[in-house]
Amino acid sequence: MQIRASLARVPVAALACALALAACKPQPGPSADADAPAAAAQPAAATAPAAVAKPTGADDNLNAVLWMQRSVEYRASAETIYRAAADKLEVALKQPNWDALVPEERGNAAKGLKPAVVMDVDETVLDNSPYQARLVRDGKEYDEVTWDAWVAEKKAKPVPGVVEFAKAAQAKGVTILYLSNRAVHLKDATLANLRSAGLPVADDSVFLGLGTVVDGCEQNGSEKNCRRLLAGKQYRVLMQFGDQIGDFVQVVANTPEGRDGLLEQYHDWFGERWWMLPNPSYGSWEAMTFNNDYSQSRDARREAKRKALDLAP
Repeated sequence: MQIRASLARVPVAALACALALAACKPQPGPSADADAPAAAAQPAAATAPAAVAKPTGADDNLNAVLWMQRSVEYRASAETIYRAAADKLEVALKQPNWDALVPEERGNAAKGLKPAVVMDVDETVLDNSPYQARLVRDGKEYDEVTWDAWVAEKKAKPVPGVVEFAKAAQAKGVTILYLSNRAVHLKDATLANLRSAGLPVADDSVFLGLGTVVDGCEQNGSEKNCRRLLAGKQYRVLMQFGDQIGDFVQVVANTPEGRDGLLEQYHDWFGERWWMLPNPSYGSWEAMTFNNDYSQSRDARREAKRKALDLAP
């Protein structure tokens, strides 16, 4: 899930890390190689002092991106989730009353409908950590121009474990629906990326992007309730996958109390109907800490996040 400011979300992180390390060391002086006469001819007193690079500023996202790109722990977590979901799929298929949509988003009876699985795209199916790594390297933040350019590259790789799960579901006659907050004008590039990554794409209709028109339902920002309602009209939704709580149910209030209330209400659905992927890089959980106000400066948002830390007084 990549939408941020609306709320409704290459050199990679290794290069960013290398740059940070380089910034902590002085630049090397003139070459000591005997084949460098220009350096050898200068008297020692005339040698200019080596320039010292300015230190690279800290970036809140550095460790998160490194973890997602380099740790075996991230890969193991994602694969564990998808393997566990695959084991539950047969159970879900056999139970005619099994439904992963909340009652408010089930606009019609699910019985007799074709089975489907609803999947968020970003950080659930496709790994966009190279885009995040570029932002770390360049000291920038998410914006629509750089994001659209990244999507157009169609270079995102599949999240570990998702291809195996999706193919297993397809083999059982389950349609994969990609319910994403990528804008509809990114549809063609997204579907091409999904196909190149090995994900099953039945046809263009399986992509439900931000801006999809749903008759009789008004979309609030990047909330997905209208599009889940649309999916439920055509399919019996067996499972939902996402990296944020809003991928499963409408978040009426993106506050600690509102989010905690949703988790408590649907606690038993996770690991059965709903499957959450880890994403420490970005999300509505972060915006919650600074009152969902992206108009604040980066420093102000960072200070609000620091104040949100639990210090166990």
